[in-house]
Amino acid sequence: MGGSVQSEVSELSFVGIGDKRGELVALESNKNVPFDIKRVYYMYQISKGAERGFHAHIKLKQVAVCVSGSCTIEVEYVDGKSSFLLDSPDKGIYMGGLVWREIKNCSDDCVLMVLADELYSEDDYIRQYSEFKQHLPQLNVSVENGD
Repeated sequence: MGGSVQSEVSELSFVGIGDKRGELVALESNKNVPFDIKRVYYMYQISKGAERGFHAHIKLKQVAVCVSGSCTIEVEYVDGKSSFLLDSPDKGIYMGGLVWREIKNCSDDCVLMVLADELYSEDDYIRQYSEFKQHLPQLNVSVENGD
């Protein structure tokens, strides 16, 4: 995997603007989304009990927002493991680089929107958990050495 590899996760809060007509949240590149947005996709009508994700990306940066309903995103990255409940359209999760993600506990009305900093590329995926785990020791060395 040569070079410096990134691995970071953080919870995001978005400011909603609203009045008696309803609420609006604007997501903007390099403002409340920490990258240029090149791709947007969303998942909906997720089958009851279905789980999604179960992969990592090598470099891709993503922000996930549950714009309707709720879901849980469990992540593993260089700093450990975290679980995030996305149950409001004014919060999201940022996943940058080498982050294993699992999407679980989707409500019947769940619509999960994902913003990405690059177009789809199969070459950026790690689909086997064992392969992801093999990358983590290298990542820890890079972080410790300040690369």
